[in-house]
Amino acid sequence: MTTLDMTPGAQIPRTDTGPQTAVSLALASAAYRDGEVGGFVDALASGSAKKGRFALFRPNAGEAFSKALISRTIGGGRKPLVPSFGVDTRQVVEHCLAAEELRHERDRKLSTVTVLTALLFLPGTLIWLGAFQLRAWLKRDNARGADAYGAIALIAASILALVLVFRPPAAGFLGLYLRITMLAPVLGWYLARRIVERSAVDLRSRWEDLVSGSAVAATVAKAVPRDDLDKKANELRDSLGRLEAEQETNIQHYAVPKGILGAGRRWGEWRLADTLHPAEGHVDFRAFHPWDLVRRISAHLKGLGVSHVANSGIPNVAIKQWVVFDISDGADEISRPGSADMDGDRMRDFAVQGIADKQTFPGGPRHYIATQFITHDGKLVLTFTVTVTLLANVLTISVAGYALGPIKGVFFDKPKDKEKSIAKTVKFWEERTVKLPLIDNDEVVRQAVRAPFHKTPGLLGWLGGGMGLPEPFGLRHSWVGRAWDSRTMIDNATNASVPVLNAVTAATLEFLQEHDLDADRFFKTRTSIIKSEAQGTRPYDTDVYNAS
Repeated sequence: MTTLDMTPGAQIPRTDTGPQTAVSLALASAAYRDGEVGGFVDALASGSAKKGRFALFRPNAGEAFSKALISRTIGGGRKPLVPSFGVDTRQVVEHCLAAEELRHERDRKLSTVTVLTALLFLPGTLIWLGAFQLRAWLKRDNARGADAYGAIALIAASILALVLVFRPPAAGFLGLYLRITMLAPVLGWYLARRIVERSAVDLRSRWEDLVSGSAVAATVAKAVPRDDLDKKANELRDSLGRLEAEQETNIQHYAVPKGILGAGRRWGEWRLADTLHPAEGHVDFRAFHPWDLVRRISAHLKGLGVSHVANSGIPNVAIKQWVVFDISDGADEISRPGSADMDGDRMRDFAVQGIADKQTFPGGPRHYIATQFITHDGKLVLTFTVTVTLLANVLTISVAGYALGPIKGVFFDKPKDKEKSIAKTVKFWEERTVKLPLIDNDEVVRQAVRAPFHKTPGLLGWLGGGMGLPEPFGLRHSWVGRAWDSRTMIDNATNASVPVLNAVTAATLEFLQEHDLDADRFFKTRTSIIKSEAQGTRPYDTDVYNAS
């Protein structure tokens, strides 16, 4: 994992072999990518590309991803985020900021070239831009024959340039201006191409390093205050700190049939329930609160990482106490309570305990014990929740399994050389593959015309469009794929359910016996049934209810 030293001075990447590193780096690599934005929009669970007014100002994939993510995660007045389990969200956002700063540095150079060679010779620039805008429009909306029609537009502009050079329609200073008005933008194109190529090579090297798993430092100089009066840097640093703290919230949201947002769909459920009776030889049992049983179950779950057999403990076990709110499937935002029970984005421990002890039948938030495993280098997040309910002297222990699959494969794509298949000269019925330049003329012009607007991202978005993110937004679940497309991921989920169920049932029976309750008559029998069910457990849609 790459982190940023927020103090002035050198910023040194720190590697972390944590289970979420691979997914975090893959998501971060999107900030440095080139190419069209369509692949990432298609990978979204929902959301769309925002179409701009002019194709020439369109953003590429990395530009659109960085802008959308920065605006949504640390922008002013933003809505709460869904937690991204198995992802270092701050690290991804820092890479977006770093990529944006690299592009701004490039754009400042391009802006100088644009002013000196394009703005001062605006008539010729407009003619060239018109030809390239036509090419861009044809490629976007009329793919067939786009190259041919685009070439005709450029040839027409070139002929006009030659006419003005050799036979300008005026004499004197105006004639001299007309001679060079079509040539100066060509010189600007040559200088801009060199700048764009250097930038593309740098961005692509970072993209490849991140996808390959190398630690690349996300240098965010704007987040390092120069002094106490550096308001913008302080605000950015605080926003990144708040983003990191928000990911540790214990407030979750359940949206049937999506499951717990950020944790994935519920694929399995097991229940242990019976009426409480005093044990034989006891008139009454020792009174207890649900929270007392919650603590006992939590203690047993923490022991899953330890085993008497070498190398058989489950690694990276995380036990959390959650408060879960119900929201509708179509809700476009989530909210967290703002009261004395909250400490920032987290509910205080005493309030969590109060909800665990509260009667849940009237409605309202519920308490869950969450046991979470991050496996497959962060590609699979398994969550098992336990709820303890007392209703009409009936104790019910519910265990449910959730699975959040890997992010879409597009994030793991490495940069590839641009190639094209063409017919052979002699054997025209055969094809050969030729390597294309990394940067073509259209890309040079696109970046050059966007560069002067880099300080006004709102206007640039209006001109060229961008990426629309789905709501409620979470960095991980917005691009998640199916967990059940991998045999080993299915095995991990089903295998992990058994030790979790064993820990829960063992803690429950132990607790009942300590409180003089009859555990033998029913609970032990039901425990055996649950263990038998777990032997043949399989993924299914628990939250899809049939009303018939």
